[in-house]
Amino acid sequence: MTPKKLESEAEMVASAPHPAEPLHDSPTAPGRVAAWSGRVSEYFASRLSITIVLVLLVLAGLPVAVWLDLRNLSEDVLTEQVNELSSTIDSIRNYYASNVVGRVLAHGEKTQVLPNYTEVPGAIPIPATLSLELGDLINRSSGNTQFRFFSDYPFKNRAPHAFDAFEQQALERLRQDASARVYEVSGFIFDRRVRLATPILMAAACVSCHNSHPDSPKRDWKVGDVRGIEEFTINQPIAAHIFAFKYLLLYFAFVAVTGLAFIGLQLHQSTLIARFNKELARTNEFLSGLAKKIAKYLPPQLYSGIFAGKDVQVATERKKLTVFFSDVVDFTSTAERMQPEELTALLNEYLTEMSSVAAAHGGTVNKFIGDAILVFFSDPETRGAVEDARACLAMALDMQRRLAELNVRWRKRGIAEPFRARMGINTGFCNVGNFGSDDRMDYTIIGAEANLAARLQSVADPGGIVLSYETFMLVRDMVRARPLEPITLKGIAYPVVPYAVEGLTGARRGAEVISEHDTGLDLFIDTSAIDAASAERVRRTLENVVAELKLRSANSIS
Repeated sequence: MTPKKLESEAEMVASAPHPAEPLHDSPTAPGRVAAWSGRVSEYFASRLSITIVLVLLVLAGLPVAVWLDLRNLSEDVLTEQVNELSSTIDSIRNYYASNVVGRVLAHGEKTQVLPNYTEVPGAIPIPATLSLELGDLINRSSGNTQFRFFSDYPFKNRAPHAFDAFEQQALERLRQDASARVYEVSGFIFDRRVRLATPILMAAACVSCHNSHPDSPKRDWKVGDVRGIEEFTINQPIAAHIFAFKYLLLYFAFVAVTGLAFIGLQLHQSTLIARFNKELARTNEFLSGLAKKIAKYLPPQLYSGIFAGKDVQVATERKKLTVFFSDVVDFTSTAERMQPEELTALLNEYLTEMSSVAAAHGGTVNKFIGDAILVFFSDPETRGAVEDARACLAMALDMQRRLAELNVRWRKRGIAEPFRARMGINTGFCNVGNFGSDDRMDYTIIGAEANLAARLQSVADPGGIVLSYETFMLVRDMVRARPLEPITLKGIAYPVVPYAVEGLTGARRGAEVISEHDTGLDLFIDTSAIDAASAERVRRTLENVVAELKLRSANSIS
C-alpha cells in the first residue's frame, strides 16, 4: 500500500468499528458446562440407584425380620406347649396307676385290670392301654396336637409300631439316660413342627404285670427300665398367626405403597432428567461449535471476558494504550503478479503467523485491513504503561524476525517477491470499548493516537520499526533508536518526532537478522543463531561472494 492510502485507511478504521479476529480457538465455556452437567447426571443417576436399592431393602427387610420373630416365637410356644402336654399326660397316667390300679390291686377288689378290659365287665385298663387310648382320643380331637404311646416290646395282641429315625434315636438315647428329653424341630416356610420323646418307665406294678402276663414278649423287666417312649407332636402353621398382626400388616401395606410410589416418581424424574440432559448436551454441543466460530472473530481477551459473564453493552472509556500498526510494502504490486488463490494462501499464512506472535506477547489483535494489522496493548488487561510498551516493541521485533524466516520458506516455494513490512508504534490516550448500537456493536479503538501509529509505519523503512517519542521514552532502556524528520498529522497540533529502531541496547550495531532478496540473491542471516564454529565459514563464504562480484565488476568496466 502507498503511505497516503494506508494513512487514510487507518484514519477511517480508527474512527469506525470493524470486526476483529482472535489468534487461536479458546476453551469454550459451553464445553465446560456440558462436561460438568454430564458428571452431575452420572452422579445423580448413581445416587438414584442407591436410593432405590435402599428402599427395596427396607421394604424386604422389615417383613423378613418380623417373619423370623414369628418363627422363633412359634418354636418357643410350641416347645412350651409340648412340655406342658407331656407333664399333663404323665400326671394323668401316674394318677391312674397310683390311685386306681394301685388301690384295686392292693385291696383285692373284684375289679380287674386288664389290657382287654372292654371284654370283662367291671374291668379297668392297664396304664399302657390307657395311654394308647388317650393318644387315639387326643389325635382325633386335635389336628395340630398328637400323642402316641408305643414300645418296641408290644403285647402279642397289639400291632407292632414302625419306628422312624427320630423315634429310634430317641429310644436309644433314653435307655442310656432316662432323664433326657429328646426334641426335633422341623417344618417349612409356612409351618413348624416340634416333637418331644420321653421315656416310659417301668413301675413296680408294671413290672409285676408284664413279667407274669402271658402276652408279654419280655418277662425280665425291672423297676426303672425304659419300656418305650411317649411322643408328643405339635404342628403350628405360622401363616395362621399372620393376621394377628393386622396393624403391622396395614403398616407394611402403607410402606409398600409409599415406597413403590417413591420409586415410580424417582424413575419418572430420572427419565425426565436423562431426556433434559440429552437435550442439554445437544444444545451445549451446538453452542460449543458456535462459540468456536464466534471466537475467530474476537480477540482472545475479549472472548474470554464475554464467556466469563461480563456485561456486553455500548460503552467506551478513555485509556492510555500502546498502538501497533503494520503494513506490507508494495503489497498491491505483489498482488498483481500472483494468482488470487496463491495470494490468499500467502496472506492468510502471514496474518496467522503475525497473530500468533501478537498473542504470545499479550497483544489484542483488533482488526486486519487487507494486509495491514492493528494491535493494541493495555485493554482489556494491562500490566502498566511501561510494560505494555515494552511488550509491544518485543512483539514488533519478533514479527520482523518471523517474517524473515517466512520469506526463506516462501522463496523455496517459488515466491519471487516475499513480504517486507513496515511497523509503527505509538503510546497515547484513545477511546476503547464497544461502539455501535444495541443490536450490533464492535470492540475497537478511536482517536488520533491510533492514526499516528499508522502514520509512523508509513515513514518506516521496509523491515523497519518506527516509534513515537512517547513510546521511545518508555522503552529507551531496551532499544537504540535515531530521530527522524518531524512529521505533522491531522488532529495533532504539534510536530511529531519519529524514532527509527536500530537495535536492542547492549547489542552491537547492526541488525541481528539480515534478509535480502533480489534477482540472483536469496540471503538470510540470523547473526544471533551463528555460533563460533560457524562464524568463520560464513565469513569466508561472504568474502568469496564479495570477491567474485568485484571481479565481475572489473571485467565489465574493462
